Amino acid sequence: MLRLNAGLNRRELLQVGSLSALGVNLIDTMRQPTEAAKPRREVNCILLWLLGGPSHIDMYDMKPNAPAEIRGELTPITTRVPGMDLCELMPNLANCADKFSLIRSMHSYSPTHGQGDFHLMSGSRLTPAINPPGFGAMLTWQQERRARQTPPFVQVGKLDSPRYGAPGFGGYLGRTYDPFVVTPDPNSSSFQVNEFSPPEAVSVDRLSDRQSLLSALDQFQSNKEQQLQFARTHEQFRERALSMITSERAKNAFDISQETDQMRDKYGRNRVGQGLLLSRRLIEAGVRFVTVKGYVRYGWDHHPEVFPRLRTEVPPYDQGYAALLNDLDERGMLDNTVVITAGEFGRTPRLNNDPRAPGRDHWNRCFSLTLGGGGIKRGLVLGSSDKHAADITDRPVSVPDFAATVYHALGMDPKAQLRTLDDRPMLALPEGEVISELI
Repeated sequence: MLRLNAGLNRRELLQVGSLSALGVNLIDTMRQPTEAAKPRREVNCILLWLLGGPSHIDMYDMKPNAPAEIRGELTPITTRVPGMDLCELMPNLANCADKFSLIRSMHSYSPTHGQGDFHLMSGSRLTPAINPPGFGAMLTWQQERRARQTPPFVQVGKLDSPRYGAPGFGGYLGRTYDPFVVTPDPNSSSFQVNEFSPPEAVSVDRLSDRQSLLSALDQFQSNKEQQLQFARTHEQFRERALSMITSERAKNAFDISQETDQMRDKYGRNRVGQGLLLSRRLIEAGVRFVTVKGYVRYGWDHHPEVFPRLRTEVPPYDQGYAALLNDLDERGMLDNTVVITAGEFGRTPRLNNDPRAPGRDHWNRCFSLTLGGGGIKRGLVLGSSDKHAADITDRPVSVPDFAATVYHALGMDPKAQLRTLDDRPMLALPEGEVISELI
């Protein structure tokens, strides 16, 4: 069993100056446990994160017969799946509703940003003592033992909470398992991931010199850490990271300009659409888990002006998400790629009286999310809510149940035993049951 040490300082040392500029911090994405069961098949995941909490009653679980102060301004449209009516702003998803499933009966313990994010992205609660690792981090910890030329876990866009920090990262597994974060907007004409394109002034000889420096640092560190399994395996992590930095495969995977204009237009020329197109390229190149920042302007925390903001955010979501599902299906990738769209909770059924324009506040008692692919059934509507989308009336699904289903699809072991940075024993996913209807 792997034991990590919170007192290691080598990571910070390697992120100084030119070492960091060359992407040597990618070493952190390559460290893996030495004991993990090999999955029967490799299933990947794309998570489109709708930061702020999308309005379930205006998008996925509409109530056209409710009073105006509840039903709002938007109307439902039928889809290819009976009973899966969606918002009028989602015609593309209506046409491919058989490629994902919809849960209308989610519930979470917290209506608070940060807490809700950590919960949905890991299946475990954030506490002062426990910072749970996200799905991508746990997938890396459990399964990624082989050498690769691409990072196993990538996040497109920065996501964090001012109060709680970045959700879905390595958590108590340590920063070793954080995602490789792509901060530039993939829709920008100047988009480039510099970590995989060392400056021209850096010759192979200089890379070799820096590799020698790393070796010296490793030797010093290992002399101080002979008691750790980490010290015995660190050399291979370093070699893998340096190989990744100079990998043509990684460089090409992040080069979205290689896509045709027609394909880029199909996804939508915006941050969400191009982020999803980039995620497909990354999965094709061998990345296992990609999180994509899922909004173009406002986010999904629509306390004021819920309808103008939905009219801004939903169309890019609809276009990009539908394009991704169709593209994966046409390429034969949907069977081994789980696609999830979710936020931390839903919105209040009753509109508020915000002076800027009516909006909806936080609501965790009943909300919706979508998922499908990678062995998860598609074209299914699970659960239902009352006449105001306020409370669950059929088949409640907890966040740990959702997480257990993601674990199952990705071939992860929820009962895997590990230790936190301060040496406490933990289970990968302490609670939750697989949603049998989706398997």
